[in-house]
Amino acid sequence: MITFEVEWYFSVVFATMLGGAVTTVANLATTVYLHRGLSHKALTFTRPAHGAFRLALWLTTGIRPRQWVAVHRKHHAHTDTHDDPHSPAIHGWRTVQLRNYAMYRKVARDDANTDRFARDLQPDRLDRYLFDRALLGLGIGIAILVVLFGPLIAAIAALVHVNYYLAANSAVNAIGHHFGRRPYDNSATNLQWLALLTAGEGFHNNHHAAPTSAKLAHRWYEIDLGWMLIKPMTWFRLARVRLDELRLVSASRSSHQAS
Repeated sequence: MITFEVEWYFSVVFATMLGGAVTTVANLATTVYLHRGLSHKALTFTRPAHGAFRLALWLTTGIRPRQWVAVHRKHHAHTDTHDDPHSPAIHGWRTVQLRNYAMYRKVARDDANTDRFARDLQPDRLDRYLFDRALLGLGIGIAILVVLFGPLIAAIAALVHVNYYLAANSAVNAIGHHFGRRPYDNSATNLQWLALLTAGEGFHNNHHAAPTSAKLAHRWYEIDLGWMLIKPMTWFRLARVRLDELRLVSASRSSHQAS
């Protein structure tokens, strides 16, 4: 009996860590590829890097990149107004935290919005036959976990992943526009703990101040996991950062210059 309980305990711990690892992959692909790369053109990728990110997102989230980009660009175009897809200033941060996915899906399914804000990301043959099939990608991702680790571990890991990914990314839109530091003059905030959970996205105030920057951490003590992936990618010429300097679009409340 004790042996069974110990084995069960370690199985749950391992599955939870596995789910966290899957979410880390999804978060890195989201922030580096979808957000900094496709949405803001802060960096460009080689064809192999494009393919790897698209595959990772398909297997872990089922997200269609052009839809995600369109929703995010609309957020920047109409931040904290009634046209913002997920503004806590309009709906309240608790509502956005709980309903962020539904808010996202409502705008993502609007073809007119996608045509307007993501016209540069036209679907290719791989999208039409593979990557636009979200349930297929998620099903294959879960099947891989089942084959590698068994159905129980896979089920727990998948449960941890979906809750972690949705909750953390909802928090960027909800908590990241309500609580935290505002070193720059915009409505978003900086939260280091949220940045650690989302591969850098918690530095939302920094991002709104300099949306074309590939680096979301502006101060030496800020930890941006997404940038830690981007740097080695540039060393191996898998990606290229567009701007070396920090280019602010809003006034700063401090005299700090990013290093």
